[in-house]
Amino acid sequence: MPEVNIEIGGKEFSVACQEGEEQYLRDAAAMLDREARGLVSQIGRMPESRMLLMAGLMLADRTAAYEQKAASAEEKLARQERLIEEMEAMPAPAPERVEVAVIPREVKETLAELAAQAEALAAQAEEKAAG
Repeated sequence: MPEVNIEIGGKEFSVACQEGEEQYLRDAAAMLDREARGLVSQIGRMPESRMLLMAGLMLADRTAAYEQKAASAEEKLARQERLIEEMEAMPAPAPERVEVAVIPREVKETLAELAAQAEALAAQAEEKAAG
C-alpha cells in the first residue's frame, strides 16, 4: 500500500492509500489545504485538529451544496425525460384537411375570353382618345 506525503495548512502528513489512488489523494489533499490555508490566513495559528475540522466542515458544506444542485438537476432531468416519453407515446395528430378550389375548364375559358374582350375595348378606347 503506497504512502503519499501531503501538506495541509502548513503541516506535513504521511497517508496510505490504495494502489492507483495516489493522484486522487493528492487532489483531495490540495482542496483541504486550500481551505486550511484560508482559515489560517483569516484566524491565525490554531491547533491542528481544529484547523482540520474547520477545513473539513467547509469542504463538506460546499459538497452538500453541490449535492443539492445535482439532485435538483437530476429531478429536472427526470421530469423532462417523463415529458418526452409522454409526448412520444401520444398518437400522431390527424392530418389537416386542406381544400383547394378547382376552377372548371369552361369557367377559365370564359374568363380568358372576357379578358381578351376587355383588352380589345381598352385598345379601342385608347385609339379614340388619341385620335
